[in-house]
Amino acid sequence: MTVTLTKAPFRADHVGSLLRPASIHNARKQFAEGTITKEHLHEIETTEIKRIVDKQISVGLQAVTDGEFRRRFWHTDFLENLNGVEGYVPEQGFQFKGEETERYDVRVIGKVSFNPDHPHIKDFLEFNDIVGGRAVAKQTIPSPNQLFNKGIRDESIYPDIEEYANDVIKTYRDAIEAFYQAGVRYLQLDDVYIAGLSSPDIPFNDGEYSRDYLIDLALRVINGVLENKPEDLIVTTHLCRGNYRSKWAFEGSYDLIASTLLAKEKVDGFFLEYDDDRSGGFKPLNHIPAGGPRVVLGVFTSKNGELEDKEAIKARVKEASNHVPLNQLCISPQCGFASTHHGNLLTEEQQWEKLRFIVDVSKEVWEEN
Repeated sequence: MTVTLTKAPFRADHVGSLLRPASIHNARKQFAEGTITKEHLHEIETTEIKRIVDKQISVGLQAVTDGEFRRRFWHTDFLENLNGVEGYVPEQGFQFKGEETERYDVRVIGKVSFNPDHPHIKDFLEFNDIVGGRAVAKQTIPSPNQLFNKGIRDESIYPDIEEYANDVIKTYRDAIEAFYQAGVRYLQLDDVYIAGLSSPDIPFNDGEYSRDYLIDLALRVINGVLENKPEDLIVTTHLCRGNYRSKWAFEGSYDLIASTLLAKEKVDGFFLEYDDDRSGGFKPLNHIPAGGPRVVLGVFTSKNGELEDKEAIKARVKEASNHVPLNQLCISPQCGFASTHHGNLLTEEQQWEKLRFIVDVSKEVWEEN
């Protein structure tokens, strides 16, 4: 069996975000204080993106990202630049295990649609130029289902959640078309919301709708967005249970969503969290269609810098292959290293060591089989 894959997701992949260097933290502080211009901040970000693209390639990754270096949060920067959505500071942040997040969120203030001048399109054009064909340029955006989180929809504007869903689908179809025209061929939809639907307490539900209805709606939204997508555009979903300064938000296996979302979501791959006991076992993977989406096993953690035991990882991949054929599997960290600008609690050197380690382990796994 060949070690590498010619299209995404790859044997060794990663979710996307990387630790922001001190230069970006300092520049953002200076910009907020008014001592440097937006253009100067952009230049500093660009310099660092060039550096980390080179670094990702040097550790052996076939797909590279911009580290989300131009964003503060993994989702709000994209969502607040849609028409009809704004960012704001709520009364409280999200409650994670042992810590409340920085207070920032988005809310609907009008009819939702795609903004043709969305800054992420220009950002990708610059990023893709930096990559220059040396690797696959991967674009990450929040899933459309993130717009169904508690408190985002304004019921005075959208009293009917189905009408809201239709507008969200249209918005994301237009977004995907815009990214495709900009050159995106590997797109990842980050989705904490649907992972939450498999949690015992459904952390993001307003309480009005049943779990079954919300799971069905989430599936219809994703598949509606992906209807008629270009054949050469690879789209994956990343399911996450929260990643903020190495803390997590909720727990629960994928059992409750497996027969619907894992079985029927029309994506090319799933990035799944499997770095600790909160994630449950591999049995839900039985619902992944054979020959269907690839499953990227997040069996490495981005929450600390300690390298996993190689033989233990290989044993876990073998265990997973009892549920999904080995040639359908890949490996990665369970999430990014910095879903928000704060970053997880490890050093940049540890981050690169871990990514290099994942590449090395992937070669051993697929060379031996």
